Amino acid sequence: MNPTKRLWITLAVILAVSFGVLGWMGHEIHVAAPPIPQSVQSQSGDVLYTRADFDTGREVWQSIGGHQLGSVWGHGSYVAPDWSADWLHREATGLLDDWAQARYHRDFTQLDRPHQAAFEARLREEIRANTYDPATGVLTVADDRAAVIRKVAQHYEQLFSDDPALHALRDDYAIAENAIPDPQRRHAMTAFFFWSAWAAVTNRPGDTKSYTSNWPSDALVGNTPTSSTFLWTVASIIFLLAGVGALVWYHAANSHDESPERTPQTDPLAVLKATPSMRATIKYFWLVVALFGVQVLLGAITAHYAVEGQAFYGFQLADILPYSLTRTWHTQLSVLWIATAWLATGLYIAPALSGHEPRFQRLGVNVLFGALLVVVVGAFTGQWFAVMQRMGLNLNFWFGHQGWEYVDLGRFWQIGLFIGLMLWLTLVGRALMPALKARSETRTLTWMLFLSTVAIGLFYAAGLMWGRHTHLAMVEYWRWWVVHLWVEGFFEVFATAVIALLFARMGLVRTGNATTAVLFSTVIFLTGGVLGTFHHLYWTGTPTGVLALGASFSALEVVPLVLIGFEAYQTYRHSTATPWVATYRWPILFFVAVAFWNLVGAGLFGFLINPPLSLYYMQGLNTTPLHGHTSLFGVYGMLGIGLMLFCLRGLAPRAAWNDGLLKVSFWALNIGLAAMALLSLLPYGVLQVKASVEHGFWYARSAEFVHQPLMELLVWMRVPGDVIFSIGVLALAWFVVRLWFGPTQRVVEDRRERLAAAK
Repeated sequence: MNPTKRLWITLAVILAVSFGVLGWMGHEIHVAAPPIPQSVQSQSGDVLYTRADFDTGREVWQSIGGHQLGSVWGHGSYVAPDWSADWLHREATGLLDDWAQARYHRDFTQLDRPHQAAFEARLREEIRANTYDPATGVLTVADDRAAVIRKVAQHYEQLFSDDPALHALRDDYAIAENAIPDPQRRHAMTAFFFWSAWAAVTNRPGDTKSYTSNWPSDALVGNTPTSSTFLWTVASIIFLLAGVGALVWYHAANSHDESPERTPQTDPLAVLKATPSMRATIKYFWLVVALFGVQVLLGAITAHYAVEGQAFYGFQLADILPYSLTRTWHTQLSVLWIATAWLATGLYIAPALSGHEPRFQRLGVNVLFGALLVVVVGAFTGQWFAVMQRMGLNLNFWFGHQGWEYVDLGRFWQIGLFIGLMLWLTLVGRALMPALKARSETRTLTWMLFLSTVAIGLFYAAGLMWGRHTHLAMVEYWRWWVVHLWVEGFFEVFATAVIALLFARMGLVRTGNATTAVLFSTVIFLTGGVLGTFHHLYWTGTPTGVLALGASFSALEVVPLVLIGFEAYQTYRHSTATPWVATYRWPILFFVAVAFWNLVGAGLFGFLINPPLSLYYMQGLNTTPLHGHTSLFGVYGMLGIGLMLFCLRGLAPRAAWNDGLLKVSFWALNIGLAAMALLSLLPYGVLQVKASVEHGFWYARSAEFVHQPLMELLVWMRVPGDVIFSIGVLALAWFVVRLWFGPTQRVVEDRRERLAAAK
């Protein structure tokens, strides 16, 4: 059996087994999810909350931004608290104070240590006991606990109003004044906060750990790492070491030179003539640059809210663009501009590979572009109306803000985007068809490209799998199908296949070797990548099996990155192969940057937070955006820019290709990203981790901690990196503008000749 066929079979088996396990665990998550009570009652019979309150409360939370305004179970933004941890600690300290006052007429903190220890033991026994009755659906709490629940609820009702007493705290949390004008909505939202905290501390029936495996860390209530957390952390390290050893052995035994025996003396792509549909992709790349620029601007505003909660350098910007909205648009645009670059690459490269321009292909490309604009403008408009509380909850689900990070679009706009992806899949597939049928050397690579296109189109459907009242644990399960498998998984396979095809067509790599390399990389990546999805779900009300699978396979995600230096070197060699390749120097160097940030962002900073014990203390802290920024932009953003530049090379062959601007852009983007990570996100995250270990997760996210002078200084330390990064964005934008509105290559050459003659 030839190596290619063996790799295809291996890939098919891995995908079948992995998705089988992923589906099976989805059922287990559904079964083990924390129950949502029909009512919460005191022992005296007073009803605190009803099931309708829980359902409505979650929708209210989603409508104001959901994950974009604080977090729940560790997922979301980082300026406001994690509402689960914050409620839990407030309820715990409230009970202790009430008990101390009732018994000794003093606050709990004024008692000596033996008396404190006695009350703490009573607290853990009281708050961890599972008093939910599955037969009636009633959760019963003691009368004194019910009184504290009412006090904590009142605090949140005041917080999301315009009560002057909590103005300073709202400012610290970057919550707009009167964020929820309707008092009934505010009360309902407190039900959701209470339930998320209850699930985080209440022991599962017949067990000694909570529904969220004792997350978040808070020793006061007995939330400390479980034995499984320690066990699977050790196992993940063993899996990593074993995987690295196996990969290095395999690579040493099967390494070969990918370079062709003879590199072409002229550019093979120079003869490529852009078809009408290929030329129609130009506007996609203009849109990429525009969305990229707006995303960076919104990122700067969002970061500034961390120190001046409701204002932007004195201007009350939160009155029209509150933090939850700017962060929503910032995170969504990061995916949208990168995805647009990759979608446009698919539309451009399909006819280029097959030499076939299907009928009405250009019309399809233009219709898809229009649909993309409608989805973006419509979704963003709906989210503004939702966050500003000018939209009903029924409409919010369909047209407003779903509240789930990276999939915030209303369901109507999600469906529109899915239809657009189906159109994109159709356009790419019909253009590739002759190349898929032809018996050429690149046929296997073309099939890899097509199959990744199919996966990209279909897997976004996971974002349609939940409804308005689907359990939070199941929403998180499906959400990470989109964020991890769609964005981080199949888009990467697509990009790997495109790059291999480009280098093969340029004669820089042997087609057979490139085919084997792409298939092998895909096998290695998806072996850990599919089941590695579970490392996002450790603390979302899931059973221990999720912890075991996530720890084991997320460790394997890091394994391919040990050879990233070799990959970077090989890629760089392509840029120096022959003189004509120099015209592709900067697109190729962007691919080198991808390799670097894959190692740093996905590898080092990713594995920093992936093991269960690490994530137990780090989830929801700035170590997460450290990994997110350096991997999302460093890997996928750099890939998008590199692919865009390759396409622009063919779309604007007569234009002046200004290497100077690309040089400025390349180094400014990379230096700016590094400065942002090393000067701000990393030290900020490390200090938060220290606080989380010593005092608990609630403290690491509290206003008391994050608004210390040192922490605010670290937020300001983002400015140098942001400024440098912005220069890179502007240089890239000006480069693209000059391709069509600047001097042509002939004009540039004439100027050079005149200058040379004058000298």
